[in-house]
Amino acid sequence: MPFLSKLFRTRDKPRDYYIGTDFRYLFGPSTSGKNVNEFTAMQTTAVYACVRILSETLAALPLQLYRYTPGGKERVYDHPLYHLLHDEPNPEMTSFIFRETLMSHLLIWGNAYAQIIRDRLGRVQGLYPLRPDKMTVCRDESGQIYYVYTKTSDENPAIKPYGQVPLRKDEV
Repeated sequence: MPFLSKLFRTRDKPRDYYIGTDFRYLFGPSTSGKNVNEFTAMQTTAVYACVRILSETLAALPLQLYRYTPGGKERVYDHPLYHLLHDEPNPEMTSFIFRETLMSHLLIWGNAYAQIIRDRLGRVQGLYPLRPDKMTVCRDESGQIYYVYTKTSDENPAIKPYGQVPLRKDEV
């Protein structure tokens, strides 16, 4: 009988399997002993399907620019950013792919970043997505935010050097 009592125990006294700090629960191995991070989670069919459905649905929504007028608001087609946001944020991506990428970054990492490419006159010429897991948000001595992006591969052609690249807040 002791053998059966070990197999069938009551559920009125559950045990806590999360031994240690909350940080181990959030960032360390799970109770199975396997590490769970963004990349291993995306290998789960349910997580991948949810991220794909949400990001594709958001990217498929129409994107319009509006200008407020005294009588309400009106659509704007001649704004300098209209072509970038509606059609092609950079020569390598359509607007759909760009918005899908940013939404998937937001769902997986909780944040999304895009690098703003400007010409010599300060006009926006392109937008490139940046991986949130390689981005660090910092403050300087005066309290201004700046970003440090760690480039280890050629995922972003707009950033030339490898290593840690500081970016001003008007560049992100």
